[in-house]
Amino acid sequence: MADSQQTTRVRKALQKGLVIPAHPLALDDKGRLDERRQRALTRYYIDAGSGGLAVAVHTTQFEIRQEGLLQPVLQLAADVVTDVGVGSDFVRIAGAIGPTSQAVAEAILARECGYDAVLLSLAALGDATDDELIDHCQAVADEMPVVGFYLQPAVGGRLLSFDFWRRFAAINDVVAIKMAPFNRYQTIDVLRGVAASGRGHDIALYTGNDDNIVLDLLTNHRLAGADGAAIDLRIVGGLLGHWAVWTKRAVELLQRCHKLVGKDQVPAEMLTQAIEVTDSNAAFFDVANGFVGCIAGIHEILRRQGLLTSIRCLNPDERLSPGQSDEIDRVYAAYPHLNDDAFVAENIDRWLS
Repeated sequence: MADSQQTTRVRKALQKGLVIPAHPLALDDKGRLDERRQRALTRYYIDAGSGGLAVAVHTTQFEIRQEGLLQPVLQLAADVVTDVGVGSDFVRIAGAIGPTSQAVAEAILARECGYDAVLLSLAALGDATDDELIDHCQAVADEMPVVGFYLQPAVGGRLLSFDFWRRFAAINDVVAIKMAPFNRYQTIDVLRGVAASGRGHDIALYTGNDDNIVLDLLTNHRLAGADGAAIDLRIVGGLLGHWAVWTKRAVELLQRCHKLVGKDQVPAEMLTQAIEVTDSNAAFFDVANGFVGCIAGIHEILRRQGLLTSIRCLNPDERLSPGQSDEIDRVYAAYPHLNDDAFVAENIDRWLS
């Protein structure tokens, strides 16, 4: 059963607003798990100032389950977090997918590996009704604190209604929601649902909208609460594949956004950076080709920095698209202030040791 004290601790940590990278999978040139570089990635994210990690999620590649890598990958990251000795507020999130029996089993495995919450994907329940979805989410929440996940349909997600999010937010052990529909209308559906649930101040809201990161973090959302009165909601942090790269700069960006909370004006430079980050993401995530190279694009940045030796994915169809490497060259040249190459170069030998 979910531990009420754990739920409270995780909720408080997430409400502070954290950088939570979606952890990639390090494979060698033959497609085997490279444990040394997998550990190095975890160390990188911790030293960059991340407040948590999300493992066994879309960026990690859902195919780790078919390859027998789910438990080893979860355990590798958990062991590094323990060895480094992060603070008690560091949040370890594990992905959970599939039908109810699978998702519940993955939540139990995550708990056994020392994780704090599960990021629950509903992509496998494409034909389920809202009643069936809520029953599914409750079953998982009975085992572990849950972070909701609105995954964009372009990479396997499904549409979810305002009423679903209202009911989902009412589940006691839901601690946060990652909004990643890459769609403003659908993001507002989530926000409206949380506000209408009456739990707007209990649930931490995280952007997964890699196409709108900065504006999500800067915006105050004023919506109708359960009693009809206006309630203000803010997206406090990010759980993002985009933040799996250039992570040191992501931490600095979130700190700047937090300092602007409650201010009457947003500096124009922040709006400029919002576009720069979105443009960079278009290259990393291969938007021009329907996101086909989104995971490979992340790998390519990490390869250029020396953290990975290969950009291979478990799915052979996931690779850089024609022209994608040139696009990554372009954004590197256009926005040198966004990368953390110098930070990586200073520390990579230690992370790999």
